[in-house]
Amino acid sequence: MDLHLSEAAPSTVERDAIDTAFAALAAPAPRRPGSNGSGSNGSGPAADRPTRSVHAGHGARSRRHLLLPVLHAVSDAVGWISEGALNHIAVTLSVPPAEIYGVATFYAMFSVEPRAPRVVHVCDDVACGPYGGEEIIAELERELGPAAESPHLDAAPAGGGEPPSACWVRSPCLGLCERAPAVMHQRAGEPDLSQAPARAVDVLAAARATGAQVADDADRVFADATVSAPQTGPRGTLPGGGPLRLLRRVGVVDPSSLDDYRAHGGYQGLRRAVDLGPTRVIAELKDSSLTGRGGAAFPTGVKWDGVSGAPERPHYLVCNADESEPGTFKDRVLMEGDPFALIEAMTIAGYVTGSATGYLYIRGEYPLATRRLATAIEAARSRGYLGEDVMGEGFAFDIELRRGAGAYICGEETALLESLEGYRGEPRNKPPFPAVSGLFGKPTAINNVETLYNVLEVLNIGGPPFASVGGGRSTGSKLFCLSGAVAKPGVYEVEFGTTLRELLDLAGGLRGEMRTILLGGAAGGFVMPDQLDVVLTLEGARDIGATLGSGVVLVFDTDADLTGTLRRIAAFFRDESCGQCVPCRVGTVRQEEALARLERGAPLGSRETELALLEDLARVMRDASICGLGQTAPAAVTSALSLGLLDAPPALNGNRNGKVPH
Repeated sequence: MDLHLSEAAPSTVERDAIDTAFAALAAPAPRRPGSNGSGSNGSGPAADRPTRSVHAGHGARSRRHLLLPVLHAVSDAVGWISEGALNHIAVTLSVPPAEIYGVATFYAMFSVEPRAPRVVHVCDDVACGPYGGEEIIAELERELGPAAESPHLDAAPAGGGEPPSACWVRSPCLGLCERAPAVMHQRAGEPDLSQAPARAVDVLAAARATGAQVADDADRVFADATVSAPQTGPRGTLPGGGPLRLLRRVGVVDPSSLDDYRAHGGYQGLRRAVDLGPTRVIAELKDSSLTGRGGAAFPTGVKWDGVSGAPERPHYLVCNADESEPGTFKDRVLMEGDPFALIEAMTIAGYVTGSATGYLYIRGEYPLATRRLATAIEAARSRGYLGEDVMGEGFAFDIELRRGAGAYICGEETALLESLEGYRGEPRNKPPFPAVSGLFGKPTAINNVETLYNVLEVLNIGGPPFASVGGGRSTGSKLFCLSGAVAKPGVYEVEFGTTLRELLDLAGGLRGEMRTILLGGAAGGFVMPDQLDVVLTLEGARDIGATLGSGVVLVFDTDADLTGTLRRIAAFFRDESCGQCVPCRVGTVRQEEALARLERGAPLGSRETELALLEDLARVMRDASICGLGQTAPAAVTSALSLGLLDAPPALNGNRNGKVPH
């Protein structure tokens, strides 16, 4: 390949980081005779890699998918990705540097300009901003100076001297809503660290820590699992008194111990799956009516059946753990508290769908879950639960852990596939669907974390008993993420059919007087106090014009600034739009601008004109956007408009809420 490189050269640290990462990722894995040739590292034969670029060739097809982890390796080591590093990656992976630059600049956690080695990401989103996030931001601004917008900094101050050691940046939801306010430290050469609930003094201490302080175990921040999952523990039960299913091991097992996991029922599901065989497992899933828990609610058995029966080989499995919806943290709690269960469930999925390789794509903002899953994968592999001959049963399956890098759009399944293949995370047009043409153009099963944990329960009790809970397309149990003005925020497990009122009672009721509830996340809708008896099923939510979505239940009291909240949601979608299609790229910007004008009390024309504009924008984005981001970006705004929740600005209503927009 003819690569056009600049004269910039990588530093020794950058070169070593790239070479080490590439050697570890690209090393050929031994293959069991008769296997499909995908290998445990998922690289597969070169013919399986699609030609996606005018510069493509054998090298580009076989190495391009390593781009994201190699970029992480450089960023982890140095804190940013220099031009010299881009050149060395280009030569190593046979990918043009311009394309690598395009990928690196797509993700919020990467920088291609010099920056401080420590970046403090402070969540100012709907769950953290009003509950301490803004106070932390104010203190960091006093101590560290203004926010680094990108967060890019000059290599040294204009007046000379040492470059800054830390900077801070506003961040969208970090998935720690039950512990608000939340902060994440991205630290070059050191493990990333989350702090929640965070105090400004502790945040500054972590940003400036050195030596032994840095080596402190970050797990201690999350030592008490009952904070995140109040139902868990030896006596944890569902509201009706039955045993927990999805959360039963969280706070009970040692997440680092395979033996402890097995002592609490681990790998019984995989044993049962092997005894049943793929065809009967699919039959059980269809009997269970298990639907996807990521929001789309597609039947899991139908998806697995389609991939399993696809004639083209190899098949792939992808676990979508890129949980980025504001207010959502259920998957994080499962992965941190019960990581081996996800490994087991993925192994079952690989066995049933005929996939020898599974990719676990996890949010870059989940450092603790990432470490625990990496430990679990290595332990499972060393004990024969992953590899060329799983449990001695004659089938191969292994897992590649891939970290995202701060892009909400990569939660959309085809954007996730683009990211895994080493491209910008821009959604594909559908059809074809991933079950037909997915990762590397091959049949691919994609499931989210909560869905896979439910598969273990289906195999534990059987399909028909699972389907007897709830009904219709809403069977089994469901996890909900409660935050905001609720007494005990956290993840709660309830059976489908539980009412919203019962769920709130389970969380200890409300703090203050309820004004409304955002159900389903930033892409969801609002529920009013007279609708609390709605049944929490897909059908029940639809009947009141809402959606369960990702399971968010964000409670607002009467002091909440809802216009400011909606403006923040609009800013989130504007920032996270990949920009591929005009309705989303332009619509999300115009939506935020209109809400900002309403928040300031400075509408163009009249308030009624602005509201009409918001409705027109919503219609265009819903009808014409390529993917679900643009289609649902106006959902919360239109819901608020229909319910009359958009506050008049302080200048017009006497500052009824006593809030100062920020």
